[in-house]
Amino acid sequence: MSRTALSESVAGILLAGGSGTRMRPLTKDRNKHLLPVGMRPMIDYALGTLLNLGLNDILVVTGRRHMGQIVDVLGSGRDYGKDVEFTYRVQDEARGIADALALAEPFAAGRRLCVLLADNVYDTDALGAAVQAFATADPAYALNVLAEVDDPRAYGVARLEGERVVEILEKPAAPPSNLAVTGLYGYPQDAFEKITELVPSGRGELEVSDLNNAYAREGRLRHVTVSGWFDAGEPEPWMRTQRYVQEHPERFGEARFRLRED
Repeated sequence: MSRTALSESVAGILLAGGSGTRMRPLTKDRNKHLLPVGMRPMIDYALGTLLNLGLNDILVVTGRRHMGQIVDVLGSGRDYGKDVEFTYRVQDEARGIADALALAEPFAAGRRLCVLLADNVYDTDALGAAVQAFATADPAYALNVLAEVDDPRAYGVARLEGERVVEILEKPAAPPSNLAVTGLYGYPQDAFEKITELVPSGRGELEVSDLNNAYAREGRLRHVTVSGWFDAGEPEPWMRTQRYVQEHPERFGEARFRLRED
């Protein structure tokens, strides 16, 4: 499937909101996703992932406090490729990933959704085939990208029966596996209906794990497991991501951050 055809069937959604409290004082005056990773703002790595998957029509969702900063850095999209276009939406309050995703319904316009958290850095070639399969699957399913981690207690963790994900447990004290749910998700169009049925968690947010579990209960949650995933949203993982990028400059050349030309 060409990149044009993929963008016609799948909407790219980049979530760059949140309050950034865990990264203070670095985030006292800026959006977390604009902190540097190597010689680029963190958000560029997530954008590069979406662009190189073949998505050139991308909705960027962020909070009202830092929207101006995000737009100043990203612009219209033309800096990332002549056919790239960004649309922006404001999440008035930090009420969770699923709440931010709900803002994408008008933009999606009937397309499936490829959702990426802007503090995630991937160095893997395994995503392309998984997203292509998700884009054309009939019947449609939800997709979670998983990665093996040393201590899964800080993440949403997948419980599998055989090869099937049957449940996502959020930060479990006794993880059923070492497979963490990373920040790239695929959803069918009915995700918006399911979000309206979610109940806020104890921290007052609409949790993405609850959305994933809605699909798991229906047997419609599939997964792909990757290596080369970095969650740069907290101090120690951010510094670890910095080291990896600095040690592997050959993996992060200019082509990683621009739309591939056919």
